[in-house]
Amino acid sequence: MRFQLEFPVIIDRYRSPDASPAWFTRRFPSLAYYLKILPIVCKASILAKRGLYDDPAWCRSSFDIFKAIEGVGIQCSIRNLKAVTELSSPFIVVGNHMSTLETFLLPYLICPHQKFTYIVKESLIRYPVFKHIMISRNPIVVGRRSAKEDFVRVMKEGTKRIEAGYSLAVFPQTTRMTQFDPARFNSIGVKLAKRAGVPIIPLALKTDAWGTSKWFKDFGKVRPRLDVHMAFGNSLPITSIGREEQKAIISHIEQNLRKWTTEKTSGPEF
Repeated sequence: MRFQLEFPVIIDRYRSPDASPAWFTRRFPSLAYYLKILPIVCKASILAKRGLYDDPAWCRSSFDIFKAIEGVGIQCSIRNLKAVTELSSPFIVVGNHMSTLETFLLPYLICPHQKFTYIVKESLIRYPVFKHIMISRNPIVVGRRSAKEDFVRVMKEGTKRIEAGYSLAVFPQTTRMTQFDPARFNSIGVKLAKRAGVPIIPLALKTDAWGTSKWFKDFGKVRPRLDVHMAFGNSLPITSIGREEQKAIISHIEQNLRKWTTEKTSGPEF
């Protein structure tokens, strides 16, 4: 690990233990969850605004949100994180994008092992409170007004981040989607990996336990009946133009999503 933390770090796999939330949490899971995460995000924002929000603090916030989601009765399954923890040099995680949750949880999983940041849309660095956190993480910001300009920026700034020792998370879909559509899953992550000479790690996500809403997209219902799944694939070096690697990423996501439609997490696993 890059630094010592006072809470447990996942090395390979994890499955939430069975939990029995209190009556209020069972009756009002969304309210209970937002009441838990609001002070976490506010504290992180204050530290970030003061220039005090470093990588260990980011991991702490992410871990606290991880425990908050478990605290409302949602079971989480993490698989094959060793694909990340066994690498000693930068990589690019490429995954589907289903909810806000993966943005909050990935720092806990990756940051203890690698310097890490995101490619994010411009609106996230303008979002009240959260903007200070995001800016402090040195992200690559895209405006989504011009696909060509965004592509050039990702190639240029992404290569710089990787040369500086950062690993990156890329969500190639244009927006969060509960249904995976390969036609809207572009190859920008593979192209960046090829240019920078680093491997890809596929990531399949099912995080719709934290839903979206019509009026406030980031503050949808929290649904304890749904499990959270995150499955990392083995690292893929880009050996040619990247077409086969792109197919492998899509296949990894589709196979896991199909499996999770019927699979139910049951009991702890380490």
